[in-house]
Amino acid sequence: MSTPRTEIRFLLNDRDVRLSAVGASDTLLDHLRLAQRLTGTKEGCAEGDCGACTVLVGRRTGDQLVYGSVNACIRLLASVDGCHVVTVEHLVGSDGALHPVQQALVEHHGSQCGFCTPGIVMSLYALWMSTLAPSVEDVEVALQGNLCRCTGYQPIIDAALAVTEHGSPANDVLVTQRGAVLERLKSLQDGARVEVSREGDMAILPSNVSDLAAVLTEYPGATIVAGATDVGLWITKFMRTISPAVFIGHLEELQQITITDHAVTIGSGVTYTQFEQVLASEFAHMDEFWSRIGGWQIRNMGTIGGNIANGSPIGDTPPALIALGATLTLTSRAGRRVLPLEDYFIAYGEQDLQPGEFVETVTIPRPAPGCLNAVYKISKRRDEDISAVCGAFSLTISDGIVEAARIAYGGMAATPKRASQVEAALVGKPWTEETVQRAMAAFAKDFTPLSDWRASAEYRALSARNLLRRFYLDHQGQPVRLVRTSAA
Repeated sequence: MSTPRTEIRFLLNDRDVRLSAVGASDTLLDHLRLAQRLTGTKEGCAEGDCGACTVLVGRRTGDQLVYGSVNACIRLLASVDGCHVVTVEHLVGSDGALHPVQQALVEHHGSQCGFCTPGIVMSLYALWMSTLAPSVEDVEVALQGNLCRCTGYQPIIDAALAVTEHGSPANDVLVTQRGAVLERLKSLQDGARVEVSREGDMAILPSNVSDLAAVLTEYPGATIVAGATDVGLWITKFMRTISPAVFIGHLEELQQITITDHAVTIGSGVTYTQFEQVLASEFAHMDEFWSRIGGWQIRNMGTIGGNIANGSPIGDTPPALIALGATLTLTSRAGRRVLPLEDYFIAYGEQDLQPGEFVETVTIPRPAPGCLNAVYKISKRRDEDISAVCGAFSLTISDGIVEAARIAYGGMAATPKRASQVEAALVGKPWTEETVQRAMAAFAKDFTPLSDWRASAEYRALSARNLLRRFYLDHQGQPVRLVRTSAA
């Protein structure tokens, strides 16, 4: 192996940055504010929830340069190696005056106390660069991850719809200088493993997937960091030490999406945003559900592989993928093995991982024609909130009889789990409301949910039963009749 590089290199606005004293737990936000004195980027929640810390990060993918809004408070500094980090200070109009996004916010009175405004500017900047004439829904999606504590969203939406009146993205610096920025990023990347540390807090960026397997052999028990949407909170909220940390978000080998006649295989580094490109054509039933996973910034950072590998009982993606019959490829220096996703979860905080193994790919069977599929999420807040209960369904109906059923839930047990007793109560029976009502009673055999601050056990149990009924009604073309109960 060649000698590891001992510094991270990235482009910050319009200048190169090279840093050797970088700890695994160092956040991009702290570096921007404390070391670079770029204080337009704010810290509000330190957990990727409020959006006050929003910046853009551009990464080279082949000959393309793709920018996305991210939460700097939980984006770890080591992960921006080879990237272009853009803060609010870099925005300027083509004539040297206010940037069109900023001018629109001024004219539509979109800034109240002003604390959240820089983050909102950056989210709307990302929207303006990608969608010339956004709809109200486009704006709302772009602002999912930005909270305005003054509750003045209408002027912000009005401003977002009017940005193009003040300038064209074609004249923006990120467009006019994109070729030059791409060449500068190419010059910063050498394909070497990167090893940096600060006071013993060590971060490693493998050179490729093979090197990742080697690193995990060299450093047993290392923390694998993909999007850091969970790991970031371990640092900012729980003050946990993650060193040595192995960063994988830069590995293009783990960001591939392969579509065959029978399945879609994705690398474990594919982000929620990247996966959106195949949702409409392959898994349309997940489209609405997908937009409720975090905010725009979280979906740009978080990975499906990371959501699975974490083993959380309330992770959004495992129930949906288990219901579809997904499998994992686990890889180490010893080789590869494949197992059903549902078997990966053993107990709370325990997954079927051998020493040195990592999740390399996830293979998701394409739903068969005529198969009924749905996934539902219940949370206290509609957008950008963790599930209290998540239910996913995949049923095959033949001549009015349930031929096969796969039903999985999150938030109902110590791990994401199939409702095997409910499935058994459906298979071989007529697909009728009477069958569904009888099957609802089987939930008590499958799950004994807990009470916590997200929901009571009683609420979860009732919600799980009602989601099966909702699934039936949704596929009968009938309006869903809600069963009222006390708040969670």
